[in-house]
Amino acid sequence: MSSLDNLRSAGTSFDDEAVTLAAWFHDAIYEVGAADNEDQSADLALRMLAGRSCAQEVARLVRATAEHRVDTNDVNASALCDADLAILASDSQRYSKYCADVRDEYSQFEDTLYYAGRSRVLEQLLSLDRLFNTDFGYENWESPARRNLETELRSIRPS
Repeated sequence: MSSLDNLRSAGTSFDDEAVTLAAWFHDAIYEVGAADNEDQSADLALRMLAGRSCAQEVARLVRATAEHRVDTNDVNASALCDADLAILASDSQRYSKYCADVRDEYSQFEDTLYYAGRSRVLEQLLSLDRLFNTDFGYENWESPARRNLETELRSIRPS
């Protein structure tokens, strides 16, 4: 079951068509280290969905995944961002695989540079008041995600 399915099953309300399409498009264009991946993916969504009533909303949602800082009243962006970050709340074995996959994705960077950048990402996430905006995400994913992030941060900080 996908994270969006979990949110749907829990009764979280959102525009199913726009959020599902945004989930498909949010990493459609991805270049490691590029600052405009979300903008390019949003532009692709606009081109591919031209003429559909949800095209602008899909593009807006894709752009929201760049920072994961959304208003809790924005149900569509909250659902998409929560689903996107749900991997952070995985069990320890799955989270370890995720960490290895992220490291592999950034394999062109030597360890010192990678760990410094990854630490900044983890610290930024941990600085958020809430990682998850939906009630379901907050109640079910917040604590395990923070535990995983804190454990990863401790493991990569220099002694």
